[in-house]
Amino acid sequence: MNEHTDKGDSHNGAVEILAGRLVREADISKEQARELIELIGTDWNSLLREAHFLKARHRL
Repeated sequence: MNEHTDKGDSHNGAVEILAGRLVREADISKEQARELIELIGTDWNSLLREAHFLKARHRL
């Protein structure tokens, strides 16, 4: 493996862990969680706020 592959693997692993946590805490789908992470980044408070907003919006 080269340096770029290692960084990509660790980034993907971190995204998956964060997405899993977001799925559990905000009750959104894994795909929605991944999309939010890609759009917003890894700031937990921002992710949680947007996930709750997204969840509430889908209930309407």
